[in-house]
Amino acid sequence: MIFSTDPVLRVQSATVFQGNRSVLENISFEMEKGEFVFIIGRTGSGKSSLLKTLYADLPLRLGDIDVTGFNIRGIKTKEVPMLRRKVGIIFQDFQLLQDRTVAENLTFVMRATGWKDSSKMKNRLAEVLMQVGLGSVEKKMPHHLSGGEQQRVAIARALLNEPLMLIADEPTGNLDPDVSLGILKVFQQINKSGTAVLMATHSYGLIRKFPARILKCEEGRLLDSKKENFVLETETY
Repeated sequence: MIFSTDPVLRVQSATVFQGNRSVLENISFEMEKGEFVFIIGRTGSGKSSLLKTLYADLPLRLGDIDVTGFNIRGIKTKEVPMLRRKVGIIFQDFQLLQDRTVAENLTFVMRATGWKDSSKMKNRLAEVLMQVGLGSVEKKMPHHLSGGEQQRVAIARALLNEPLMLIADEPTGNLDPDVSLGILKVFQQINKSGTAVLMATHSYGLIRKFPARILKCEEGRLLDSKKENFVLETETY
């Protein structure tokens, strides 16, 4: 087996659009396998648009982006589900199916991504729930869980296919500080197991408690703490 040392993410001279307006221009950066990176910036600065471009929810019109071996510029519609097996996505609003139990939410994703063996599905379901620190919640409906528990289920869902990378768009945005801290610790544990994590956040408190590389969207540019120094403002964006 050949072990690849290629970056899990490579962005070269890319311009990111919101509709017909460019929000980030001519940006370039790489992210290594197993790396943890925060992405910050004011509302409208292009954070979410960049993340959506990375997982092919928005088209890439200028430049090149390679995510886990997929060329985003030329990606075909039929390839997008394969990309999203290698890239787990977590949203601020959980996006769980409210009319299904936790187990049914996870099983739905597994079936949609090609799982067929019921015993393997059951084992994997238990594994990912254990990985995010949840016990016997399989039969519970999402509305019977706290916000933090729902986000843990959403993270478990993103882990089902053992992705090389997690993209998290404001995953603690709807949670109080203590719960947010617990969620970030979950991401850290996942990262320690070798999964790269790219997390957008408005919480500078979390960044200060858990220092990591930072990408900052600002006035159409992408600043990288790996290459340049910049000050974290005191306000929450």
